[in-house]
Amino acid sequence: MTRRRSIAQDVWNIPNSLTMLRIVMIPVFLIFLNVGTRLSGFWAAIIYTLAALTDMLDGYLARKLGVESVLGKFLDPLADKLIVMAGLVWMVPMGRIPAWVVIVLLAREISVTGLRSVAASEGVVIAAGQDGKIKTALQMIGIIALVIGYPYHLVYGPIDLGLVDLVKVGRMLVYISLAFSVASAAQYLRLFAQAVDAKDQKHQAGAPD
Repeated sequence: MTRRRSIAQDVWNIPNSLTMLRIVMIPVFLIFLNVGTRLSGFWAAIIYTLAALTDMLDGYLARKLGVESVLGKFLDPLADKLIVMAGLVWMVPMGRIPAWVVIVLLAREISVTGLRSVAASEGVVIAAGQDGKIKTALQMIGIIALVIGYPYHLVYGPIDLGLVDLVKVGRMLVYISLAFSVASAAQYLRLFAQAVDAKDQKHQAGAPD
């Protein structure tokens, strides 16, 4: 019989340590972002990218090492949402992203998190759909562009792209991710309704006359 690990032991396993490191990186990320220079924006983008890489790494290590835990399932999505939302909220007064976009994204995240919690209490598991994965990828790249925050002369191989304003590029990517965010929220709602209906029908079919 496998001995159940305590919360204290779960805190210090490698994947959860990486997740907590990601949370600790948030104020450092915001400090560099707040300075508002090219150099500070570059370092803020590096920190954000490292945080995104640890997000992918900790889940892989948890499965590989067989140390998946309830604490990890709570902390991992929390850390992911905290750094994304902290960055977006911080960039509103900097003029890099409109407030209404951040409000819609926050409302979407709160709604989906609440929906998944209700689903879990009903014994229903809702897997992340394709729209949600595309949203996450677009959002990550868009936020990195917004964080860098200045025009740069870009050259891609033989193609000279000229002066590219990364704030405009990042804003466009976040706008596109917003459409996928709304679509994925609608998909979560539909899957939740279908799963609850299926559960109710199964319960009724098994109920005695």
